Amino acid sequence: MYDYIIIGGGIVGLSVGYVLSKRYPQAKMLVIEKERILASHQTGRNSGVIHSGIYYKPGSLKAKFSKEGGKKLRDFCDQYDIPYDICGKVIVAAEKKELPLLENLYERGRQNGLNISKIGPEQLKDIEPHAYGLKALHVKSTGVVNYRQVAEKFAQIIQERGGTILLNTKAESISDDKNGITVECQKRKYHARYLINCSGLHSDRIAAAQGIKTDMKIVPFRGEYYELKPEKQYLVKNLIYPVPNPNFPFLGVHLTRMIDGRVHAGPNAVLGFKREGYRKKDINVKDFAEIMTYPAFWKIARQHLGEGLKETVRSFSKKMFVRNLQRLIPEIKESDLISAENGVRAQALTRDGKLIDDFLIISNKHAIHILNAPSPAATASISIGEEICSRILAPGQSMQYTI
Repeated sequence: MYDYIIIGGGIVGLSVGYVLSKRYPQAKMLVIEKERILASHQTGRNSGVIHSGIYYKPGSLKAKFSKEGGKKLRDFCDQYDIPYDICGKVIVAAEKKELPLLENLYERGRQNGLNISKIGPEQLKDIEPHAYGLKALHVKSTGVVNYRQVAEKFAQIIQERGGTILLNTKAESISDDKNGITVECQKRKYHARYLINCSGLHSDRIAAAQGIKTDMKIVPFRGEYYELKPEKQYLVKNLIYPVPNPNFPFLGVHLTRMIDGRVHAGPNAVLGFKREGYRKKDINVKDFAEIMTYPAFWKIARQHLGEGLKETVRSFSKKMFVRNLQRLIPEIKESDLISAENGVRAQALTRDGKLIDDFLIISNKHAIHILNAPSPAATASISIGEEICSRILAPGQSMQYTI
């Protein structure tokens, strides 16, 4: 009998395990991961940005946890000698119509307590010599790190403190009784007092397996990346972002110098026909059917048809992708870019056709489910872990009940 079973071996699940092992070192813990290696999906397939929290609504979990979590992440990296770089980023307005949006973003950043400054073209050139913009924001607290490395250190600490991590182990059914919860995996059963669902792209299905009605569904969006050829990496010193669409702040191709020196360009965001589909041709009949028969998907698709078409065009046309980059770095050419590893964003969509903007965490007597934790979840991972642990009492006590 375990005290805690965590489903999901990405950075969120492992951060929860890390915080639990620190808070309750005598607790028996099991982490279940269906892949053969940890951090296989969203954690291991991103640009490694340590986000500041500038985009998020003041008072939201994303805004709070980005700022707090970024500091805790840096402290963790310092403690365990994990390389990171707080290099800052610029958010650039390339057209006059973007200037009011940039001003709104500045005010939001100020409300979130961030160290940001407005800069003009000359200052922008000092920071990013090859960038173009009428005005920009300089966000000094943004950085880069290798999140897979962070996740692996969480896992190492969990195991050193007595926790168990099982790979190639898929949760297939979940049942409750008065004493706790049972998870069946490939004909083996594991019993625990509490279940913590950190399964990302499959979080809604794990909740449904416990019989929880969530009124949402995970819809996968594939993010496609290029990277600059080594001889062209000089074009980007650190991070260069466009002014975001306020309706879709996660859209907009940008340029990111990663911790290993490579420069990522992207991503776009196109509907995925498989929850873990990283290629255009990837399709899963069950995943595809769920999306196509979900009325909320068609509602949001009709509302934002134009943006969806733009993202699709960028997916199939490298020329159009490059045009978007040229708004930020006019010197970039198609020949400067090579294909890079793609990612998939697990985005929660409610039944009334709205994208859930904030982290979503629900709980019942024997389980806590993290149902929406896309970017900036990696930045906020330690803060998310602490939030989850605050909802769980020590082994031997009764569970809080909150929804």
